[in-house]
Amino acid sequence: MQEFTISKNEAGLRFDKYLAKLLDKAPQSVIQKSLRKKNILLNGKKADGSDKTQLGDRVQIYMRDETIAMFRGTDPAAKGRSETAVSGSAGKKASGKPSIRVPILYEDEHVLVLNKPAGLLSQKAKPGDVSVVDFVLDHYAGKPHDPSELFVPGICNRLDRNTDGLMLAGMSLAGSQELNRIVKDRSLQKFYLCVVEGTVTKPDVLKGFLRKDVKTNKVSISEDPDLGEAIETEYEPVSANESFSVLKVHLITGKTHQIRAHLASIGHPLVGDSKYNKSAGKQGRPLLHSWQMHFPQMQGTLEHLSGRIFEAPIPEDILTFIKEENLHI
Repeated sequence: MQEFTISKNEAGLRFDKYLAKLLDKAPQSVIQKSLRKKNILLNGKKADGSDKTQLGDRVQIYMRDETIAMFRGTDPAAKGRSETAVSGSAGKKASGKPSIRVPILYEDEHVLVLNKPAGLLSQKAKPGDVSVVDFVLDHYAGKPHDPSELFVPGICNRLDRNTDGLMLAGMSLAGSQELNRIVKDRSLQKFYLCVVEGTVTKPDVLKGFLRKDVKTNKVSISEDPDLGEAIETEYEPVSANESFSVLKVHLITGKTHQIRAHLASIGHPLVGDSKYNKSAGKQGRPLLHSWQMHFPQMQGTLEHLSGRIFEAPIPEDILTFIKEENLHI
């Protein structure tokens, strides 16, 4: 028998979800059978998996040590160091430090607000990549925390590799859940700054349907609801000349390449966007910046962030282009 104790960052999960993380190599059918046969108990009592875990709860698993180690992917010899041995990579320091530092604009025990540089992936595309996720894991590993917990910090929004600016990461289970909620229900308002080709003088709200081609990693915009997912993009001009416009874009839905493809579909592709702008060439990057995030009114864990507005500094390449074209922000 081995016993595990629910930590702060494991509290609030459904018991079956917790067990799926703890015994991540075990088939779900085995976990359910073990619950039914009382081989897995919660605080010494039978549980059906729907219970919500609470801080300090005790989880007893009546299996051979070798079986538990197999279901956790751990070395049985490591069991002696603690009965709450680390599972997976949750308690390990990320392997190697990211080669590019990600500036932290705000931090508390639940949230990181980051300013991602252009050229850095949000998450790995292949082994060996350096990403914002690696930075978050490495940063968390250097903080005081229970090394036995199953919680893994993670990003709550993503940006294209060549888009810079605001990203959010959850540094606690409660923080991650709340951030993911406000991103999903769109109560978190996200604003971008971009430079497009052509003269834009009036604000507008664009609606359509987006479909992604996985082979080309490119999306297309249609007015046919059968040809993609619904998207909505709002923009207003900040400044314009005869050739270019600076836009503030409210990303109402958040799909792959949405801003880039949606603006291109109305004849205003982003400057430097070789994927959606035929005249851009292969130099530079799309002049797109994740500029501001407006937090909604909240209660509970993130109540202290209610109504807060975070803004990432506009990068030098966008400022230089705007100045050279006699535009302004």
